[in-house]
Parts: sequence; C-alpha cells; structure tokens
Amino acid sequence: MTSPDVDPRLLRGFLAVAEELHFTRAAARLYVAQQALSRDVRRLEQALGVALFTRTTRAVELTADGMRLLPHAREVLRAHEELAAAFAGPPPALLVDLNTDGPTTARLVLERARELAPGHELMARFESGLTHAAAEIAAGRLDVSFGYFDGLDPALRSRLAHRPVRHEPLAVLLPEDHPLAALDAVPLDALAGESVYAGAGNPRTLEWTGLARELFAGRGIAVAPPAPVAVGKEEFVRVMAKTRNPVLVTVVFLDIPGCVKRPLVDPVPLSPLSMVWRAGLRHPGLDALVRAAAELQEAHHWLELPPGGRLPAALTAGAHGG
Repeated sequence: MTSPDVDPRLLRGFLAVAEELHFTRAAARLYVAQQALSRDVRRLEQALGVALFTRTTRAVELTADGMRLLPHAREVLRAHEELAAAFAGPPPALLVDLNTDGPTTARLVLERARELAPGHELMARFESGLTHAAAEIAAGRLDVSFGYFDGLDPALRSRLAHRPVRHEPLAVLLPEDHPLAALDAVPLDALAGESVYAGAGNPRTLEWTGLARELFAGRGIAVAPPAPVAVGKEEFVRVMAKTRNPVLVTVVFLDIPGCVKRPLVDPVPLSPLSMVWRAGLRHPGLDALVRAAAELQEAHHWLELPPGGRLPAALTAGAHGG
C-alpha cells in the first residue's frame, strides 16, 4: 500500500483540534474559519482512511487512531518548522498594545508569552482604546491589542481575528469622599442619578463608551460628558480631581491617589476582554500569546462566569425586565 502524501496544513489542523478538543478554539488558534478547519480534518481522515475524532454536541475526543497519529503529527510538524526556520531570517518584533501601563490582564498574557518565546521580541506599547488600536492593526501599524471586540464597528471586525481572554468584572473609581466610597462593593443600581465617566468624546475608546451605555441603559445612570483626554497616571489624577465623576473601570485598573476602587455587584457586570490581531497574521510571538492566554484561562478560570456575573447582553435585557 502506498503511504498517503499528507499536506502539513492538514496535520496542523489535526494537532490544534487534538490539543484543544474544541473546533472553535482550534480554529481561533489557527486564525481560520471553523468550517475550513472541519473540512481539513475530514480531508485528513479520508487520506488516512480512519476516523480521528469522535464528535458529539457536547464534546470532541480523539479516537484510538487519532491517539496513534498524534506523536507522528508532532514530529512531522516539528521537522517542517525546523526546515522553514533554517532558510528564513528572524521575524520582526511583534508590537502589542496593552492599553495602559499598569497591572492588567493583557500584561499578564504578554509576560507569560515572553517566557514561552524568549527568542522573539514582543514589544509593548500603551495607548488606550481598542477602537484606535483596531484601526492601527487593520492598517498594519500594530500587531495585537486587547479590549471589547464586540464593541467595534462590524466592518472593522471583519478584518480582524480575536480570541476571548477573560470576562473582567467591572468596578467604579470614586473620589475618597464620595458617599459610595464607604461601601466595600457598590450595587449597580446605587449609581442611579450619577454621571459616570466612560471615555465619552474620546474617538479612541468608542467601544468602552458603548459598553457603558449598554450597562447603564434603563438604570438611570448617565454617561458623563466628555472630559480632557488624560494620558498617563499623573494627568488622570489631575483630571479626576477636577471633574470628580465616578469612572467605570475594571477590577484590575491601577490604583489612583485620592480615589478608591469598588467592585460593582448585584449583578456583577462583566467586560468581555479579547485579544485582537490582523486576520491572517502569522508570527511565533502571536502563537506564544495565544498559548499564554490559554494557560492563564485554564489556571484562573477567566472565562467562567463568577457568581452573579452578567455579560453585556444579559445586563441590557435585565435592565428592561427581559
């Protein structure tokens, strides 16, 4: 019997599904459509004459033949990558926008990715706003950023790939002498009558302002009018002292002198944080970022809903009694 001539791309798709045991996650890891990945797996099964996975509506599992193929697929792909690397120069630095220079989820992912890919340069920058970053990514001036992907314009989203990273609980930043500052946690409806700052007027952060409008709809909470765009912690402190508006932030937002940060509860509103990159981008640093996000998600249960947690669509429906 003649040995099948197998395209390495088909083995790459098989390996991604075998490691993720989930077609959607595997497709995101490979930056391809799920339908294309399913088609490639079927082609590989036809070429080898065996079934590699058992699929149900709840789970994907390797068959005995899939388990038998797994070490061979890894060996072939490793040799293929070594061959390509032997005749290619080093890739350029990967430019990653972390939005803010603070202890963020994005920073944790980047730090772990640097550990996973020490031979590649992952360069950070700090410019707030996924709306601006996404346009930079689509234009090829930036490689990766983080933020609320569903808040982007659909035409822009179509040019990008993304991977959900974390459902981040939201919080409110308050002046120390604000009446709500005495609470350990602020019920969402306690903000009724308040004017909360969420980047209104800043064209770089339209997705964040949109998230706030979804969150506040039907609750009597206003989005604060535009304020001067503050770049850097010192300028943020100065503007905060002048406006004295509560500010919508995530629970991992940096500490600000003269302010207290309080988690929002009843319900716990969540910001869906995604890692975003240009569709079709291939780079070892991006592979490391995807692996880092997957590791941290599993270790810290980042994509599990906390008790009382609500994503934007559920919050909007709840506010209107749906």
